[in-house]
Amino acid sequence: MEWPDELNLKLHAARALRYGENPHQEAALYLDPSSDRPGVARAQQVQGKELSYNNIADADAAFECVAEFSEPAVVIVKHMNPSGVAIASSDPKNPQGDALRVLRDTYLRALSCDPVSAFGGIVALNRELDAATAQELVKIFLEVVIAPTASDDAMKALAAKPNVRVLIAGDMPDPAKQERVVKSIAGGFLVQTSDCNMLAGELTTVTKRAPTEQEMADMKFAFTVCKHVKSNAIVYARGGATVGIGAGQMSRIYSAKLAALKASENLEASPLGLKGAVMASDAFMPFPDCVEAAAEAGATAIIQPGGSLKDQDSIDAADKHGMAMVFTGIRHFLH
Repeated sequence: MEWPDELNLKLHAARALRYGENPHQEAALYLDPSSDRPGVARAQQVQGKELSYNNIADADAAFECVAEFSEPAVVIVKHMNPSGVAIASSDPKNPQGDALRVLRDTYLRALSCDPVSAFGGIVALNRELDAATAQELVKIFLEVVIAPTASDDAMKALAAKPNVRVLIAGDMPDPAKQERVVKSIAGGFLVQTSDCNMLAGELTTVTKRAPTEQEMADMKFAFTVCKHVKSNAIVYARGGATVGIGAGQMSRIYSAKLAALKASENLEASPLGLKGAVMASDAFMPFPDCVEAAAEAGATAIIQPGGSLKDQDSIDAADKHGMAMVFTGIRHFLH
């Protein structure tokens, strides 16, 4: 991309907000007339209290994450980080599933990753919100629900929680479409293209054992979720659902430990813990400590970008534990 000598941002005022991230900060929402990307900025609010600055930021993060998946998917976000993500499970014994319960069951699987953090969170869906799912949503305190559309019966169910902000986006954003991302800093702006790198290229197996078909599917899912988790990010997943997420730690090993701790404290919803799960890392592992932590927790495969001078140490550690490891060549830092 060629960057102009002068960058003019012409924005249209949408509305003033009650306050910014904190009550002592003032804030407003502006719209970019050059963008037609579906999302929270242009969504129709059909229920609930006025949106806050944090509501808008969190709902945007959730909706952009759920848009990554072609399958029915649900993302729960708390403070800009996914606390639970799931895609519709595929049961080989019942490939059609229960069409009336697919989204509901997907939501419940996302919720089971971290039901504590979901309290006061944002739920994003990439399919029409149906009544069965809405009836589950009203069982806990949520700030925002955002979906492309919602059925009349779903809206009737959500009316039981009139303060919940319900946003109808009309469509889903295209995760592969390149967008301009602008971030203010003191005295200027940082401008970049959006992180649109998908796992379309060939993945490289670097261990003696290659991943199974299920491990590979779960690794691709987990690495996609990693893209939306604040760095340093570690995501454990199994069966198309997150089972442990570690976000925003200054050291990657602590993200791994935090993700494992969350999974271990949630055995009622996920009795297997991390046994048979896969681990995804948003950046390379400079030390084998994360591999050791994953093996100790019961994970069987790891996906990471690779590229460290000490990659071989992590590969050797994975081989020692009979784990599969795949390199993507793509990093997903999120600051």
